[in-house]
Amino acid sequence: MPRILSIGTFDPPHLISQEIAVAKAKEHFQAGFTDVARLLSIFRNTEIASRHFSVPLEWFLVDHSLQDRNDTYIRLATDFSIEAIHACLQSEFFLREEIPCQAIDAIFFMSTTGMSTPSIEARVMNRLPFSSHTKRIPVWGLGCAGGVAGLARANEYCTAFPKARVLVINLELCSLTFQKQDLSKSNLVGASIFADGVACTLVTGDEARVESRLDAVPVMMAHQTTLMPDSEQVMGWDVKDGGLFVVFSKDIPTIIRTWLRGNVEEFLAENGMALSAMQHFIAHPGGRKVLEAYRDALGISEEMTAIPHRVLQEHGNMSSPSVIYVLKEFLQKPVGAGETGLLTALGPGFSSELMLLRWVA
Repeated sequence: MPRILSIGTFDPPHLISQEIAVAKAKEHFQAGFTDVARLLSIFRNTEIASRHFSVPLEWFLVDHSLQDRNDTYIRLATDFSIEAIHACLQSEFFLREEIPCQAIDAIFFMSTTGMSTPSIEARVMNRLPFSSHTKRIPVWGLGCAGGVAGLARANEYCTAFPKARVLVINLELCSLTFQKQDLSKSNLVGASIFADGVACTLVTGDEARVESRLDAVPVMMAHQTTLMPDSEQVMGWDVKDGGLFVVFSKDIPTIIRTWLRGNVEEFLAENGMALSAMQHFIAHPGGRKVLEAYRDALGISEEMTAIPHRVLQEHGNMSSPSVIYVLKEFLQKPVGAGETGLLTALGPGFSSELMLLRWVA
């Protein structure tokens, strides 16, 4: 079964504390709300301490056209992807030797916060020495679910081609979607949690020769996607002349509490596992209330969400890269052969992505 061997991440250059974000939000949103001071408690209730943005705070003070936003996305997405690829393929923590770009057979590029044709991985290939025959699979529109979904697609590819070495790039520049003229509560909530991040994961087939420094690495045992019918308005974008306007339902934690457990139990039962047997819970930290809803729905301890919570505190919600940041931290701690974990993320659709991992020597 395909293995996850290395993860590289790149934090965009502008580190913003939540305290500064609150002050800037107060200046901006007070024109739209008579009770803005009460609403700003949303920022503090997130329990986020800091976030990385791809642009400085001054960028948010002026209006930007869709073209301006997208040109910035293309330029920065290309630069940041290159940084994450270097971190992944040259990782001295995960790999015994550097993997050359020429050895990569396919690149899956997952993003939902900008548009590019040719797609970003093609632009990256013009700047790094990949083979001109490297297969390109860009996927758009999965949002927060794209972290797990990208690994699932790489798993399928490496199952079909067991000698393959594949990169999955998850890149989201959520800050570029901020709408200065939108004084809605959805935009306020989005401003309180969303951030930018990039992750690159190396996945290899059974017959690929790559040596890991880890005593045990995770293999992808099974995967399940579940779509909730008629739920388009739970999460996503409204695409307008000015760009991408966030759709973010207040009912998401309730949906998790009432809908997720059945999906998880069905998925694990089909693979001869029980929820109580899961030793690791590797979740996309969509927000504090989302993590609480996971614990309530699945009956897991607060300790099992400690790493997702820490990633949320230090990075905010980066959409699809977030769960890969969480997985990277799990890979950096000692995990014994035979241990199992549930990898999960939720995204537009409304949809659930689940993956069963087992660590092998």
